[in-house]
Amino acid sequence: MAKILHIFRAPKKRLPMEELEEVRVIRDVGLEGCAHGRPGSGRQMLLVDRETLEAMDLRPGVIRENITTDGIDVNGLALQQELRIGEVRLQVSEICHPCDQLEKVRPGLRREMRGRRGMLCRVLAGGMIRRGDTIEKVSASALPFAEDSRSGLAAK
Repeated sequence: MAKILHIFRAPKKRLPMEELEEVRVIRDVGLEGCAHGRPGSGRQMLLVDRETLEAMDLRPGVIRENITTDGIDVNGLALQQELRIGEVRLQVSEICHPCDQLEKVRPGLRREMRGRRGMLCRVLAGGMIRRGDTIEKVSASALPFAEDSRSGLAAK
């Protein structure tokens, strides 16, 4: 079963990431208090899998991901795939392309990370997430909705 292994946020851009046990995720923004959240964009949270970090001999958080996952191939997720972590819903919105900042971690890392940098997500529904929470792939049709527009009945 896929789960959250680590949670990180950047209190200010270019400063070290801080690791958290839990954090509030804000709809259409990202992690509360994270300088990397971009309201209204598809670049609100970055997911990277543990398996990729281990294969590249990198410690969690060093490439500035928000969530380090375990048990899910993040780089294999399809664009538009929706994920549920507790009450939080994410939508995979963009492939994260390696940037020059990776060269500060290790010379040549930008090139090494091509196709393995993780996926950026948009926050569809906010809430709390915690280290150890399960990550579930869901289809849009399987998600609960606030109101059935045809009958006016609330979803259960």
